[in-house]
Amino acid sequence: MTTGADADEVFERHRGLLQSLAYQLLGSVTDAEDVVQEAWLRWSRVDPGEVTSPRAYLTRLTTRAAVDHLRHAQRRRQTYVGPWLPEPLLTAPDVADDVTRADSVSMAMLVVLETLSPLERAVFVLREVFAFSHAEIADALDRSEPAIRQVAHRARAHVHARQPRYATDRAVRRQATERFLSAAMGGDLAELLAVLAPDVTFWADGGGKVTAPRRPIYGADKVARFLAARASAIPAGTEVDLVEANGGPAAVLRIGDVTYAVFILDLAPASGLIETIRLIANPDKLAHSALG
Repeated sequence: MTTGADADEVFERHRGLLQSLAYQLLGSVTDAEDVVQEAWLRWSRVDPGEVTSPRAYLTRLTTRAAVDHLRHAQRRRQTYVGPWLPEPLLTAPDVADDVTRADSVSMAMLVVLETLSPLERAVFVLREVFAFSHAEIADALDRSEPAIRQVAHRARAHVHARQPRYATDRAVRRQATERFLSAAMGGDLAELLAVLAPDVTFWADGGGKVTAPRRPIYGADKVARFLAARASAIPAGTEVDLVEANGGPAAVLRIGDVTYAVFILDLAPASGLIETIRLIANPDKLAHSALG
């Protein structure tokens, strides 16, 4: 009979995997933590000594809980105010050096994953990110292996058709982020126009909790003028930290210990100009311990 202490040790050994899996399935640090806690509660009711593969068992618990959570979340997001963006996730610098790992948690990838059904998303993440076999995924999702192969093919084609390609060089992205921040904070219209791609898109997620555009803004001139005009409204006492988030550089805006905005930029690979700006300002998405 396995003891409670042994069960705790087994779960903690897999916690990182489960947390990463849940985040990529949900796009929310907070929801991922809830799902992992739910998996722990279910795990605590079984005898680990009778489980042949704790990794497979815990993955199954977490995946099923996340898929159920995602189905409810997607219904709620239909009434979300303005664009919905994933919660930013702090990542270690070495993640940015691994292109595959950085891409799997990037804002661009998570936004594309939002266009999949919960089942497609689970199959894609388990297969493409965590390299689970079709048989393992079938067991985790209680589906037949041929059905999982079909879903995997459909999800992969869907993602590859919609996944944008951005510059991934860490130093280049960091330099562009610093230059953008200087121009945006200072309201420098000319400098903003110099760093933005002509077809840049600005997405802002305020969730109806703070003032933010409820539709994306397209084009360098409109985006630059909007940001330059907003510079005078930046709260006094704002401090800016450059951090690694979602596999690349991000700008965290704080007042004291409270984070009130996060900027994540994507660069066009050919020009190195900023092609996509994502601003997360919904306080509910910035309250988790990694950023708040």
